[in-house]
Amino acid sequence: MPDFTQLRRDMVEHQIAARGVRSAQVLDALREVPREAFVPQALQEFAYEDSPLPIEAEQTISQPYIVAFMVEALGLKGGERVLEIGAGSGYAAAVLSRIAGEVYTVERIGQLAEKAASRLADLGYDNVYVLHGDGTLGWADHAPYDAIVVAAGGPSVPATLKQQLKVGGRLVIPVGTDARAQELVRVTRRSETEFTTEDIADVRFVPLIGEQGWLPEEGELAAFARPVRKTRKPEGDVARLIASASVPFDTIDDADFSPLLHRIGNAKVVLIGEATHGTSEFYRMRERISRALIETKGFTFVAIEGDWPDAARIDHYVRHFEYSPREWTAFARFPQWMWRNNEVRSFVDWLRHRNRAHKLHRRTAFYGLDIYSLYTSIHEVLRYLEGVDPATARNARERYACLTPWQTDPAAYGYAALTGSYRTCERDVVGMLKDILIKQNVYMAEGGERYFDAVHNARLIASAELYYRIMYYGSRASWNLRDTHMFETLNALLAHHGPDAKAIVWAHNSHVGNARATEMAARGETNIGALCREAFGDALYTIGFGTDSGKVAAAPDWDGPMEIKSVRPAHPASYERLCHEAAIANFLLPLGSAAPGDLRRALIKPRLERAIGVIYRPDTELASHYFQAVLPRQFDEYIWFDRTAAVSPFDTTELAGLPDTYPFGL
Repeated sequence: MPDFTQLRRDMVEHQIAARGVRSAQVLDALREVPREAFVPQALQEFAYEDSPLPIEAEQTISQPYIVAFMVEALGLKGGERVLEIGAGSGYAAAVLSRIAGEVYTVERIGQLAEKAASRLADLGYDNVYVLHGDGTLGWADHAPYDAIVVAAGGPSVPATLKQQLKVGGRLVIPVGTDARAQELVRVTRRSETEFTTEDIADVRFVPLIGEQGWLPEEGELAAFARPVRKTRKPEGDVARLIASASVPFDTIDDADFSPLLHRIGNAKVVLIGEATHGTSEFYRMRERISRALIETKGFTFVAIEGDWPDAARIDHYVRHFEYSPREWTAFARFPQWMWRNNEVRSFVDWLRHRNRAHKLHRRTAFYGLDIYSLYTSIHEVLRYLEGVDPATARNARERYACLTPWQTDPAAYGYAALTGSYRTCERDVVGMLKDILIKQNVYMAEGGERYFDAVHNARLIASAELYYRIMYYGSRASWNLRDTHMFETLNALLAHHGPDAKAIVWAHNSHVGNARATEMAARGETNIGALCREAFGDALYTIGFGTDSGKVAAAPDWDGPMEIKSVRPAHPASYERLCHEAAIANFLLPLGSAAPGDLRRALIKPRLERAIGVIYRPDTELASHYFQAVLPRQFDEYIWFDRTAAVSPFDTTELAGLPDTYPFGL
């Protein structure tokens, strides 16, 4: 028999608190309620895993984290009257009952309502009351409520629920016209007639069925989370079209890139993706394509989904700049294996060797586009100013001191600023950027490349300060800010290198594939692929990657240890399954104008596509890693490896004897 008490403590620490839930009352409530008592006996051993689980009537008990997140969003202080819509197993009502004075919960499925009421009574939760009824109509007998939480996704916020909310009360509900891509919103009642709404997260819930929600038949149609239960029509013809149009290759080293380079033509920007952040074949193929673009088409720089200061150390090394060594380790934050691996190191060594034969202005550069280097960028700006303008450096140190208390947890700064418990640092960081821009002529005399680097670090600090403040508004806002920052950085680099500059970008498929061809568009998200398509049109070429199965380097949770995980075979309703059924181990597949018309027509139907980032959770793969896309509109080219292996990270101790300026060393 597992030690459920210890498992529960571990769940709260590693799955709930570690992911940002900070309310002590919510954490205590989850430590108290035995989740194993709310799941079928056969699944009790999985009660504290980070996933939803099936219960009776083909429903699910929600993932513990999302229960905690939604309860925290209600802002309960203790003793309130709360209405829950969608009792399910009764687990969330039990959690709410540890904080609120009274909990009223409505369940539309009679079997679940009866069982939840019985279970809650048996466990002694005597301040919870269960009603079998239409949840979209609330429970008028006990209204108004201090808080209402809805555990199913509706097409809009039911008017009846809003009217049953007290003035000053909060209603948390998933809402979306696409039941697979809902936005979790918090509605606050300001007066009898006035309500305000905040987006707080992207979520996936079962449909909210009822008079003011989905009709039963609409709910079934909208339930994208259930394609696995549908009978799949044979798509052997599509797999044969893929096989016919593909360009097979045996190994990465012997792949013929001539047709691909012809298709890329005179593109100014080439975006090269990856379906995971830990697959060796994707890294090595991307490297080979990049070498070919640099050598045959003179591409000016490579820009990666990595931090600017860290990538700058690679840039200085590969372009043979004689800067003094840094006292910090590049790419040392989670996920270290993403760039500190032998596949990337091989490209860095090759690029340094190639650049040696060229004059400075013809050497290929290397940059980072991402936004997460807030404190390293502060350090780099101060270091620069101390060398060229000590007086301004002292001013900068005072301004950036606003952020230094949060150095170990910048997300905590965002939370404190949002809740008003700490002032925002926006004026300080924007003011510092303006001061550096005003003195451009003076600073440029000390070296244009160093000034460009300092300006970009100052821009990044301003963007990152905003990023951490808005991340609590919802993932859409922070995602869009991050990708917009990457797009603006790319444009700044192209401008810096002149009108003939050409760029290669390395980033995940979810960044480089056109967001307008995926469910991201329904969530209001954009990405660097969509922004580049709009800006560069036919002068852009995008390449995506995919695999069926194999191994991948990934963590189970954010900040968790890297593990070598087995990739599950592709979902039957996915593009990956079609490619697997083409029965060719490795191939290139043109999807743009060079693709046969019958292939494009066959692939234009939206299907599932898999995305594995730095975290991989095979147990919840469908919900966690698949999204809907239209592949031929997402990419110009798709590269397939049926079986793949994990990247090979290296340790700093392996670099003994290399120069002090080696970018991956201390």
